[in-house]
Amino acid sequence: MSKNLVIIPTYNEIENIENMVRKVFSLPKEFDLLIVDDGSPDGTATKVKELQKEFKTLFIEERKGKQGLGTAYIHGFRWALQRDYEFVFEMDCDFSHNPEDLIRLLNACENGADVAVGSRYVKGGNVSNWDRKRILLSYFASLYVRFILWFNVKDTTAGFKCYKRKVLQTIKLENIKFMGYAFQIEMKYTAFKMGFKIVEVPITFVDRVLGTSKMSTKIFKEAFLGVLQMRFKKI
Repeated sequence: MSKNLVIIPTYNEIENIENMVRKVFSLPKEFDLLIVDDGSPDGTATKVKELQKEFKTLFIEERKGKQGLGTAYIHGFRWALQRDYEFVFEMDCDFSHNPEDLIRLLNACENGADVAVGSRYVKGGNVSNWDRKRILLSYFASLYVRFILWFNVKDTTAGFKCYKRKVLQTIKLENIKFMGYAFQIEMKYTAFKMGFKIVEVPITFVDRVLGTSKMSTKIFKEAFLGVLQMRFKKI
């Protein structure tokens, strides 16, 4: 067992899961991998179980029905804290996050960061495959979050991250309220309010090629309104 755990929530990722697993385990640094699957009807969990015969530090937690991104990660965080992992990562399954960047996030945390964020909006960061409207929407959404919450993380909605163990031990996970993309904002903001050092690492975000996006109007609305609630929430 390594000191590094990558958590990937899945729902209907049969087109991507095997390639992602093989890529993570091919990296020059050692990462264990936990898949949190929300009852994918397309056979994602079955494929992971087949791959477990080949990869001994590939793990799966199966849940019934779609319970949300945030609950999947919190389930994974608790699983990691019950074991001896020092660095815990969030990553998507659809290759919008480049698994090779796991090493750069790890290096940032090994060199002083408490939370390393794979960022589209710092110097050197980029977005691929998005039209201009979507890029502007995402960029100004992050500006809105920074304006309301008064904290200097440029990519506030980023979902590619590395946490030091002590961050997840300190945050009261049961108090994290939001389960969609607002979850990503709330976790960063909570870490910031608790005084942890957040470092943004430039990445190129690539829109998924295979599978279906989980973004919805409901998720966007939760993030927009949730920021206002976070502003006045006691940490």
